[in-house]
Amino acid sequence: MSEILAQVIRGETVESVHTGHIIVLNGERNTIASIGDPSNVTYFRSACKAFQAIPCITSGAADAFGFTADKVAMACASHSGENVHVELASRMLEKIGLSETDLRCGVHMPFNETAAKNMLRVGEEPTQLHNNCSGKHAAMLAFAKHIGSDLDTYNQADNRIQKRILRCIADFTELPEESIATGIDGCCAPNFAVPLTAMATSFINLMSPSKFPEPTQKACSRIVEAMMKYPELIGGSERLDTMLMQAAPGKIISKVGADGVWCGAVLPCEKWPSGLGIALKVADGDDYRGRPVIVVEILRQLGVLTVNDLAELSPSPIKNRRGDVVGKVAPVFDLAI
Repeated sequence: MSEILAQVIRGETVESVHTGHIIVLNGERNTIASIGDPSNVTYFRSACKAFQAIPCITSGAADAFGFTADKVAMACASHSGENVHVELASRMLEKIGLSETDLRCGVHMPFNETAAKNMLRVGEEPTQLHNNCSGKHAAMLAFAKHIGSDLDTYNQADNRIQKRILRCIADFTELPEESIATGIDGCCAPNFAVPLTAMATSFINLMSPSKFPEPTQKACSRIVEAMMKYPELIGGSERLDTMLMQAAPGKIISKVGADGVWCGAVLPCEKWPSGLGIALKVADGDDYRGRPVIVVEILRQLGVLTVNDLAELSPSPIKNRRGDVVGKVAPVFDLAI
């Protein structure tokens, strides 16, 4: 069963709650903390983007098309459709010799509120470049073109690159490939249902990939370094991943996934010499009210953030229509480390 992780408090009364599951593993795969049911199976969603990008690097595609660290970061991003994101995704496609019309991720307005309002004001229509997964899809196209796979169906499960990505997910989660259920993500590519513990394990392997062949180790290092160097690309000015990695520079990698998923890795440090892999699922699928409050509190209890870091996110104020603070969303769990 899921457990209460955050309460929504209006005045002095609890109005509603967010429940969920948390698992924290160290580099030896020992459980540091566990709340709810870590064996809960749910979709990885965008938290698995690093593993979807690894085959693009190990295949040689990233180097063949000159993908520098910022483009590697974009391949792992759930970006907010700001100009920097749109322009970089466009440059990735130019390097491949393709265009926006070759993407298969679909169209939505930018997640960034200012960017979306600016587009509406001037009557500009969004394109697939504004899709938060456009960098990931550009990397998939690079991989497909490099190995001669069909570009029109690169997002379909029976395409060679998607089969290779599934194998990568299995390798990093340490699960048999046949045990991983798949479904179609919002961006029209396959996604993967795995236990939370497997998600945390995958982030340990991403952070410390010594068990893998050298090309995979180098790919992991490139991804971790790119995510930490360009946190503004992984999310955006209003996105949780960016805010977390900017608050703890060089200490963590952070990746949200839709429907209340979050995964992270704490790099080896004095307190956690083998590092940590963390996975969270908010049971009701909340991405914006409960999840930031819970994630910040997880990192505070692990000693990665202080009580003053990201104080505006956790607890999160509840305001009325005039902007008065009338309550809060507050974390209510103890990791019992």
